[in-house]
Amino acid sequence: MKMEPQKSVTEELARPTLPPISRERVPLQKSNVCSRSYFMVVMVFFHVYIINVIALLLYVHYNNGAVEPGAVGGEPTARDSHRHPPPDFHLHDPDSRSERTMYLPRIEGIRVGHVQKVSLVPNKVHEMRTLSLKPLLFEIPGFLSEEECHLVVQLAQLKGLTESQVMVPEGQEDIAEQLNLSSEEIFNLLDLNQDGRLQLQEILTHSRVHDGIWLTPENLREIYAGLKADPDGDGLLSLEEFQRLSTNAFQRFLQQRGVQRSQLVRNSRHTWLYQGEGAHHVLRELRKRVTRLTRLPPKLVDLSEPLQVVRYEQGGHYHAHHDSGPVYPETACTHTRLAANSSAPFETSCRYITVLFYLNTVEGGGETTFPVADNRTYEETALIQNDVDLLDTRRHCDKGNLRVKPIKGTAVLWYNYLSDGKGWVGELDEYSLHGGCVVTRGMKWVANNWINIDPNYERQARYQQLVSQTVSSGNPDADPDPEHHSDLHQDL
Repeated sequence: MKMEPQKSVTEELARPTLPPISRERVPLQKSNVCSRSYFMVVMVFFHVYIINVIALLLYVHYNNGAVEPGAVGGEPTARDSHRHPPPDFHLHDPDSRSERTMYLPRIEGIRVGHVQKVSLVPNKVHEMRTLSLKPLLFEIPGFLSEEECHLVVQLAQLKGLTESQVMVPEGQEDIAEQLNLSSEEIFNLLDLNQDGRLQLQEILTHSRVHDGIWLTPENLREIYAGLKADPDGDGLLSLEEFQRLSTNAFQRFLQQRGVQRSQLVRNSRHTWLYQGEGAHHVLRELRKRVTRLTRLPPKLVDLSEPLQVVRYEQGGHYHAHHDSGPVYPETACTHTRLAANSSAPFETSCRYITVLFYLNTVEGGGETTFPVADNRTYEETALIQNDVDLLDTRRHCDKGNLRVKPIKGTAVLWYNYLSDGKGWVGELDEYSLHGGCVVTRGMKWVANNWINIDPNYERQARYQQLVSQTVSSGNPDADPDPEHHSDLHQDL
């Protein structure tokens, strides 16, 4: 008889005792989270979200223009310019109140230091770097080739350059007679802080605009002493002291003493080069390149000022100024004044965009300074403090917030006006204040393309209609005459 091996007590204790397995099915409760109806609702919302994202991307795409592979920032490429040309004017009756049909695209700055790749000429990609957001300012190296820079300089020399600012004119009409204002009214206008006394910087601002002479605080104290205008010697003029002077007393005093070129607001020579039909092909190509860069309607760019070429010799400068001025109801834009139905006592140049080209690399000095770029605030009275004049590019150019070195072929673009939020020109961007630092060594050649746009939408539309009618009437030479443009640079 076979005996089974006897299990040890330890093995018996180690074996677990399992309960009997129940064969009944446990009912499972359905979860509401995984229900079919809930799943369908989630999917519907998900698809709506995706559709909204696609619609937003399409909106941005068609508002910024097609982008070539490798190019960013929504800039149009040379190839895409044929498929997606810049928006053109579709003019309507300016007296009607229908919806606007013109709009002005603006380049996005994103942030300081941001680089966008833009294609402006075939087989080449340019880099556009954001230099500041106030004003909206960009730098484009290599915008012009060395050959193009050399040619523009030669054309300017062939045309002949004239003084950008003449010496103090004689026999200028008194400003009080021009404006029909009393001395007390002029005093109140000059008294910016309304403290009842005229400080040095308040007088300097007026003299620089009206007389075109760049006076320093030291010059002004000397004039006060010569005219005995400040008997107590505190550097401040009361209303009684101001009334003893005529508004052009400073000008007469300086004419008797003599004025040097370094004391002018601007010390340079310039000329204008026509860029329309029949002009040199390089000048016409340059204007087309500017049109691609700004993405503005070609007709608008074509009807702007011709190319201005400027030469600064050693010692040349241009004190800080705005390229354009604010437009008030009593102010008209120079380029659309003929389209205005009413006469205006004052004119300004209405330069929406400035594109500045460096035609050579300057040996010493000659930077373009933006004294208040990206400042938190802008206060005119704060520009001259503690004997530091941020407007003075001969003595205090290094005190400005931003300086751009003049390098051959580089272009600098900035907006002189803000947007009105509706696709048109808004208020003057006061942060666009800029100037040309004194050239300490060598010579400086630059060129300017200004895009003229009237902040008054109806006036700009009427101007476009008048030009179109002139062209359709059989006058092919309706483009602006370069000789018609004097130096309208405003020093405000």
